[in-house]
Amino acid sequence: MDKVHDIVGLCLNPPEAAMVFAVDEKSQMQALDRTAPMLPMMPAVPGRVTHDYVRHGTTSLLAALDVATDKVIGQTQRKHRHQEFLRFLRTIDRATPPELALHLALDNYATHKTPTIQQWLLTHPRFHLHFTSTYSSWLNLVERWFAELTNPKLRRSAHRSVADLEADVTAWIEAWNADPKPFVWTKTADDILETIAAYRPRINDSAH
Repeated sequence: MDKVHDIVGLCLNPPEAAMVFAVDEKSQMQALDRTAPMLPMMPAVPGRVTHDYVRHGTTSLLAALDVATDKVIGQTQRKHRHQEFLRFLRTIDRATPPELALHLALDNYATHKTPTIQQWLLTHPRFHLHFTSTYSSWLNLVERWFAELTNPKLRRSAHRSVADLEADVTAWIEAWNADPKPFVWTKTADDILETIAAYRPRINDSAH
């Protein structure tokens, strides 16, 4: 409950002189190329694509959604170790005004808590990490942004290499940041907890 109040409070009432980011990783994005070219749309006939793919490898995307502006800091990574997360923290550090505190809402993934990360945070006290509860990724607004990336873009695209996919994702982020679509958080933490409390008996009943 405390973590729900913490994360929701950051979104509804962000601290002064600070930026709030929803941070997460979209892992295992596949560079997929269709086995045949797309057939163009014709009068009364929709565009058609094959359902078969050639796989060219994977990459991951670390993303930080600025809750106030809905702009995104993104960085593609071929691996997802604590080294890559540290590199992303440094990217956020460089991309934000140095006088502002930075509050990051993120999950409990082990790479976020290694001794190396903890040591770096001690030397960069403007960073404050706020961890969501287990199985509560839905609390993180960047998940909603990942859906925007996946549905209109990734599922309708073809990429002949991982580098091609990474360039395409980077271009998409740049286009998004030029005209971000606002995500409006409307429910308080108490509203969310009441909904969960009402839903639990239904889950328990369905298990019997």
